[in-house]
Amino acid sequence: MTTAELTDASCADLLWQAVRVGDEQAAVELVLDAFARGLDPEVLLLDVIGGVQRKVGVEWAANRLSVADEHAATAIDERAVAALTRVLPRREPHRHRVVVACVDGEWHGLPARLLAEVLRLRGFRVDYLGAQVPTPHLITHLHRTGPDAVALSGSIATRLPTAHATITACQAAGVPVLVGGSAFGPDGRYARMLGADLWAPDARTAADLLGDAPLPRPRDVHQPIDDLPHLGDQEYTMVSRTSRQLVKAVYTGLEELLPVMRTYTDAQRHHTAEDLAHIVDFLATALYTDDRALFTGFTAWTADVLRARGVPARFLVPALDLLAGELRDFPRATDLLGAARAELLATSDNPDPGSTT
Repeated sequence: MTTAELTDASCADLLWQAVRVGDEQAAVELVLDAFARGLDPEVLLLDVIGGVQRKVGVEWAANRLSVADEHAATAIDERAVAALTRVLPRREPHRHRVVVACVDGEWHGLPARLLAEVLRLRGFRVDYLGAQVPTPHLITHLHRTGPDAVALSGSIATRLPTAHATITACQAAGVPVLVGGSAFGPDGRYARMLGADLWAPDARTAADLLGDAPLPRPRDVHQPIDDLPHLGDQEYTMVSRTSRQLVKAVYTGLEELLPVMRTYTDAQRHHTAEDLAHIVDFLATALYTDDRALFTGFTAWTADVLRARGVPARFLVPALDLLAGELRDFPRATDLLGAARAELLATSDNPDPGSTT
């Protein structure tokens, strides 16, 4: 197939082939040639490069890409975006000024970068601040520049408490907030829960919403607990503050229950501790949002990822049991852990969590 015959789907397929083998030059040349031959730049950004990046995540979860492969692929996609934006025609901005940033602790910056470039294509004045933007620095920028809106990106649900504080701070500065990314749920439920002014499921919708005039007025000054009164029980605070101790206690208990763990390599011990830390982080986030589905969905996803890597998912069940023992005085936490345990056992390849064979 020649580039003259390229569609967005076929271009994405060719770009994936280049990204998969780490051929940065071929990837950049493909994107530039497709643009030169008339493929719409917004399509190139969102459907071609963005489509390939989504596939990178799917392939990693299925264990067909290593973490290093994922990082390399993302870096190539980012360089393809940079190369494309250098040749795009620029016109004088004539629409709203929008600050595009990632939630503090969110290192997946490419979705926000893609949105920023689409907004520029549509004539917005854009301040792109990148990944992991600390909230105080973002607020300082808002006071200094006076934008019309903030577009906040997040793909990691465990950053929702930070996102909530950031949304509240931006609104207190008089700036409405649009949020997007998988962290906020496929239907935007967490965007609504956390009081965002707008939510968009994708960059095109975000650009459309930000193009509407007038933009919504930011909410009145309020505190996070005003949105989530269940935080008054302090369960989220206690779990998040003791996360390291919880991980250590559960890991020690697992070594006693599952003797095979005593033979683990340093790398295996590190990965197991990392998995336990993710479980505790998602438990804390589910307590923050008071959403059982957030935690059960994460544990089910973790089980699928472990199976793809040849690790029996049944090892998750005793971890949940040990964590429940540590949190026996926390009713919401034990309810979440019990629900996740029941779902794992219902779909387990081995319903006996005590078996290690």
